[in-house]
Amino acid sequence: MSQLSSREVAKKVGLHLGTLQRYIAEGKIPAPPLLQVGAGKLRIWSDDDVGKVLEALPKIANGRKTRYKKKQSAVSTQQSAKTKKKKKK
Repeated sequence: MSQLSSREVAKKVGLHLGTLQRYIAEGKIPAPPLLQVGAGKLRIWSDDDVGKVLEALPKIANGRKTRYKKKQSAVSTQQSAKTKKKKKK
């Protein structure tokens, strides 16, 4: 049984450490309890804990909300402007 830090778990699961911590804070991912070590607190992850995270990840919605539709590229805007000029002539 291996013991991993949160940084190692994030790397193993394919997430950024900040994303992993945010998911834990929002309650989207089950996490082991915090342990007081000296003046700091940390989580010690077991293989079972990592397995639970891997099971929970596909169920998490991305959460990314796009406010506007994708804008046209500059090239397509220039092309549409040229076609409008041709239509006017």
